[in-house]
Amino acid sequence: MASINSVVLIGRLTRDVELRVTPSGVSVAKITLAVDRVPGRDGSKETDFIDCVLFGKTAEVTSDYCGKGKLVGVQGRIQVRNWEANDGSKRKSVEVICDNIQFLSPREG
Repeated sequence: MASINSVVLIGRLTRDVELRVTPSGVSVAKITLAVDRVPGRDGSKETDFIDCVLFGKTAEVTSDYCGKGKLVGVQGRIQVRNWEANDGSKRKSVEVICDNIQFLSPREG
């Protein structure tokens, strides 16, 4: 049976891009997007904060041209990671592994 794991989001960066390079030389960028939900029947507005990861040249370009508050669109897949913390507790994180990013804020200057 085939399965689909595809995500498309539009949101604003909650902080500047966090870029690092792995020991093998691969650039990795972490961003968090603030994504508004469709308002409820009562008109209430809710926002989700979604962690996203970008690799390679995409990570580098994002770090160079994006910062806190910028509007972006991302396309990718959801990944769930499980690990054990230093105190022995079980932890889980959900993040979007981004294949594509579009810069939607107007250029400055």
